[in-house]
Amino acid sequence: MGSSKRFWMGIFLGAIAGGAVSLLEKSTRQAVKADFSKVSSEVNYVVKHPNEFIDNMKETANKVRTTVEQVTEDIAFITEKVEEIKDVPPQISELVKETKESLRKIAASADSK
Repeated sequence: MGSSKRFWMGIFLGAIAGGAVSLLEKSTRQAVKADFSKVSSEVNYVVKHPNEFIDNMKETANKVRTTVEQVTEDIAFITEKVEEIKDVPPQISELVKETKESLRKIAASADSK
């Protein structure tokens, strides 16, 4: 277990070191600062308006659920149509055979006259 713990500590320290090295570039520092400001203002808004945040999450979840239901219905419809199309070739084949037989009988009765 100790080796595993050491591994994850190494990963963590490596990530911190990599992040610190990347902050040596001025544009990266500015971008991180802007991102941090944006995230912190959004977190502050959520803390001050938790009910609005919850309502938005519920609305988003309902939209996702509705979309999933619609896609499921569409897939069921397409599957049904594919099954119907699979049944068509045997029906056409049978119809062609019946037509061929009917034409053969008509030809045979015309030849006998």
